[in-house]
Amino acid sequence: MKKSVFSGVRPTGRLHIGNYLGAGKNYVALQDEYDCVYCIVDLHALTTLEDTDKLQGNIYEALLDLLAAGLDPQKSVIFVQSHVPEINELFSLLSMVTPLSWLLRVPTFKEKARIHPQNVNYGLVGYPVLMAADILLYKADVVPVGEDQLPHLELTREIVRRFNEHFGETFPEPQAKLTNFPLVVGLDGKDKMSKSLGNHIELAATAEETAKKVMSAVTDPARRLRSDPGHPEVCNVFKLRRHFEAECMTQVETDCRDAKIGCVDCKRALAEAINRDLAPLRARRAELAADPKYVRQVMLDGAQRAQIIAKRTLNEVRSKMGLI
Repeated sequence: MKKSVFSGVRPTGRLHIGNYLGAGKNYVALQDEYDCVYCIVDLHALTTLEDTDKLQGNIYEALLDLLAAGLDPQKSVIFVQSHVPEINELFSLLSMVTPLSWLLRVPTFKEKARIHPQNVNYGLVGYPVLMAADILLYKADVVPVGEDQLPHLELTREIVRRFNEHFGETFPEPQAKLTNFPLVVGLDGKDKMSKSLGNHIELAATAEETAKKVMSAVTDPARRLRSDPGHPEVCNVFKLRRHFEAECMTQVETDCRDAKIGCVDCKRALAEAINRDLAPLRARRAELAADPKYVRQVMLDGAQRAQIIAKRTLNEVRSKMGLI
């Protein structure tokens, strides 16, 4: 019997290459090895209450990107979080066994509070419990995550242990599966690639848009002249090229250190490599966008399949907690 995988994507707009390298490619690879459940987590998007009028469009765009990247509705359950309402009840029930002190120590809460000081709400504090409910509702054994999400997953494991201790063995402790490219730094060379920070490249961007974005990227801060030796170990453009052009990066590193190539050369090469790599995905996305009825049907079918699992889990939880 295959182990199960769960992962969620926030619908903040079209996905970018950080999502693709850090999660999307990994999602596709896992489909043949695991029973996969992939979710567009629209309830999580409400924690910041920004652009909610665009939420439905963002959900649709994110689903287009995931399908274009290679997620197969015949192999994986693909759905929208709020389309399976059982998530709300499990979130509430898990909240009853989660100490507030656990939530306040999560590093990402402090980060989100810093970025959105005008909206530090109960949902933001409880975000890790909702994340735990997502995973546990489908009894996932494995969760593909980046390094920045490990504290959330460890909290989920703590919640599992506490729940199982109080009410009997119910949930498995989900294990992390780190991606091969766990943290993608944005074009600013400082922060994680993020749409909100504007340091990203959308998967659906045109070749011209991609090239323009790449040419704005920060490179080696210590290299001021073309003749200066480079330091590829601190250059984010070099790190991105290493993913898209792994076969030639040993020579690129040598040429950079010897000042045989400059930062502009590296940026041009990176833009060409990204456009070459993403060309099939972008073509597939255009085909899917021309058939919105199919995309909507994927959402509907995925929710129906997910709800079968969710109802079974929730009935067990209700029984263990004395609610039925």
